[in-house]
Amino acid sequence: MMTTGLEAAAAACSSKVKEEKNEVAALMLGSEGAKAADYANYFSSYAYLYHQKQMLSDGARMRAYRDAVLKNREVFENRVVLDVGAGSGILSIWAARAGARKVYAVEFTSMAEHARELVEANGFGHIVEVKHCAVEELDDISVDVIISEWMGYFLLRESMLDSVIYARDRFLRRGGAIFPNRATLYWAPVASEDRDARLQDKVDAMADFEAFLGEMKEEHGVDVSALEVAYEAEQTHYYLKQAQWAELRDDQVLAEAAVLATFDLYVVTLTESRAIVDAPFDFPTVPLETVDAFAGWFDVDFDFDGRRPLKNPQKLSTAPDQGYTHWGQQLFLLVPPSPPLPSSTAGTLSMTRQRDAVRLYNIDIRLRDVHTVDEPHTLRWELS
Repeated sequence: MMTTGLEAAAAACSSKVKEEKNEVAALMLGSEGAKAADYANYFSSYAYLYHQKQMLSDGARMRAYRDAVLKNREVFENRVVLDVGAGSGILSIWAARAGARKVYAVEFTSMAEHARELVEANGFGHIVEVKHCAVEELDDISVDVIISEWMGYFLLRESMLDSVIYARDRFLRRGGAIFPNRATLYWAPVASEDRDARLQDKVDAMADFEAFLGEMKEEHGVDVSALEVAYEAEQTHYYLKQAQWAELRDDQVLAEAAVLATFDLYVVTLTESRAIVDAPFDFPTVPLETVDAFAGWFDVDFDFDGRRPLKNPQKLSTAPDQGYTHWGQQLFLLVPPSPPLPSSTAGTLSMTRQRDAVRLYNIDIRLRDVHTVDEPHTLRWELS
């Protein structure tokens, strides 16, 4: 198993220097300004109870984690547990209830204060120690179990998997358990009314801009038409080139989903967590002209404790046929360009971090026409 991680940039902290680049660890152990910007951009909402309430009200999420812990008590009894990104502390409370002798609940945001309140109110203050910091800032500890609800939109957004890998490589004893231990990412063509709605939104935005042009000319004597091309590009990006949250019905999915990637959390590397490269997909019975969008979702599994299969395995699925979760599905709209797209829904997908934002991703697909030797057609969306 690869156990590499943090670079020398973090040497001032208690962390070990390792070979494989860890962008998130470098960020979390960097300057106060960098951490503050990261907090403002990605984590500030997690400090609000309304956001925690949304997650705590997600029945599928709660049942999967609750049952994974409480129906597999033998993994937790008399063990030391690390909860990475503990939020309100619910997973730590369950771990304590399952018999853990010590739980480190690590939460980067000020939600840590509320977690302390809940831990005390539920009678586990003598077991659960809430730490208000990033997991990368922890001093050396040794744990038997890592539990974390690290998944973002389309699984990888927010790059929390990096922090779980960091914790695994630095703190988890040999043979220790990781909950969940496996994640799988899916991709499928779908029918969606959202495409027409978003196209109309863009039309409306451009009509509003035309009225704005006339007003500026008439009222202020300034011709701002030179901005029209740039404004249209901006609106196209906003309405059509960014992934969007959706709650799809099962009958909107036009083919069996393709597996883009599977991550075994016991062995996945930081390199593998950063990108998916040229994952193939092919939906031969679905012509592209019948497709409004592609959609992505994920499953996570709790079925292995580091040594043996769990007695009571659990699964959390965000697939359309599994009902509501706060993750929903991510929708990537197809807008026919000129020249037109190929008719085939065969191609490859790559998911790479944005150059200046390690927690955000670009999604690129290359669609090929199986009947020609033409170059594949490339489409890009941002997962922001």
